[in-house]
Amino acid sequence: MKTLERLWTLEETSAYLGVPVKTLYQWRYLRTGPPSHRVGRHVRYEPTEVRAWVLEQD
Repeated sequence: MKTLERLWTLEETSAYLGVPVKTLYQWRYLRTGPPSHRVGRHVRYEPTEVRAWVLEQD
């Protein structure tokens, strides 16, 4: 059985990527950043999707 990782907040994702939270909002608007998900009124990131997105950027 696959163990699910906890979803990352905007702050956790920005810390991992080394970019400001504002940049993540801009990337969401432009649809250029890592995939994000709405959970209620919150924006969350799947850690495996963020890591995969980073690898695609090379």
